[in-house]
Amino acid sequence: MPNLSFQRRFPGRRLRRALPMALSLLLIAGPTAAFYPAAAQGVVKGTHGNWQIRCDNPPGSKGEQCALVQSVTAQDRPNVGLSIIVLKTADKKTQLLRVLAPLGVLLPAGLGLRIDGAEIGRAGFVRCLPNGCVAEVVLDDALIGKLRNGKQAVFIIFQTPEEGIGVPVSLEGFGPGYDALK
Repeated sequence: MPNLSFQRRFPGRRLRRALPMALSLLLIAGPTAAFYPAAAQGVVKGTHGNWQIRCDNPPGSKGEQCALVQSVTAQDRPNVGLSIIVLKTADKKTQLLRVLAPLGVLLPAGLGLRIDGAEIGRAGFVRCLPNGCVAEVVLDDALIGKLRNGKQAVFIIFQTPEEGIGVPVSLEGFGPGYDALK
């Protein structure tokens, strides 16, 4: 499976600018959102298929920041939930795909992604917080196109090297939702 690692393509300066927004949006789509989507925080500014645009004013920001969010649980394991967050950095030059997975995932295995059955790659986990572990990649035009034109993504987390758990995510509404992000 190809590596989707963001580290080679994500300059540190942009990461520092995106960090306040990223932390705020992790709170917006935190553990309650992963398991109980109705309890997610932030103001819903729009709904596009199965995706919501949620906005908040994070501390230290000059204005409202928004993200495209979907929270799902595994069909066969209701205690395994993911929050998928798509956001543009404050400078609007970089787009990120961030996934908040539950604690207990096998970190070295990373997070796998398939779109409509095609292997896309794996992203490494960048940190764990009290509410879960975060994997992220910089969205390039090719990946945005696959998400925009796909029907279903499956994010795969691992609890052991042998046990992958696929969590299906509908891509219905992704394109219009992505276009509506500020």
